[in-house]
Amino acid sequence: MNSRKDPKLPVRPSGGVSRRGFVSGLGIGGGALGTGLLEKEAVAAPAPANLIGPGPAAITLTINGKPVNLKVEPRVTLLDALRNYIGMTGAKNVCDRGVCGACTVIMAGKTVYSCAVLAIDAQGKNIETIEGLAAGNSLHPISAAFVANDGQQCGYCTSGFVMAAKGFLDEHPNPTMDDVKHGLGGNLCRCGTYMGVRKAVIEAAANMKGAKNG
Repeated sequence: MNSRKDPKLPVRPSGGVSRRGFVSGLGIGGGALGTGLLEKEAVAAPAPANLIGPGPAAITLTINGKPVNLKVEPRVTLLDALRNYIGMTGAKNVCDRGVCGACTVIMAGKTVYSCAVLAIDAQGKNIETIEGLAAGNSLHPISAAFVANDGQQCGYCTSGFVMAAKGFLDEHPNPTMDDVKHGLGGNLCRCGTYMGVRKAVIEAAANMKGAKNG
């Protein structure tokens, strides 16, 4: 019998791992998995130095111009932080999917759905909520216009509409009715008070303009 190896067959390099060695390296038949051959790969990589979580982390939010310190888990949204950790319940938790706009606040000058923003990502940005609009016992012109034009029924969407209106009027102080309809298109009213809301925004724009000129 010819003992020479068939030149067509691959030759295992010297020092390679045999099937028996691989199986025994896995620990099958006596040892534990994660030892032997795979021991070096089983060592966990060190955690990043800036890792936050999964437990509560200390953060500072700037709300209506004032710093607020609190501890929240990284998964907590800005909406939940406002309502459940700080007690500011003006922003409403309705859809919790970034769809209806009932939780609208103004962050860094832009209207955002607070249910779609993580609290830890809102640090370093001024957050305006409906609680900060009134000046003492005097309603903000937008809030007063909502009352005068019956811009609310059940009230769940109202605070979101008021904040969306403020963000809109800050950028568009002289809107047309079509402008308002488009500008507030991201907020839903289940009671259907859209005409009252739009009239309120037009009236508020005129009152705010008159107050500035006065």
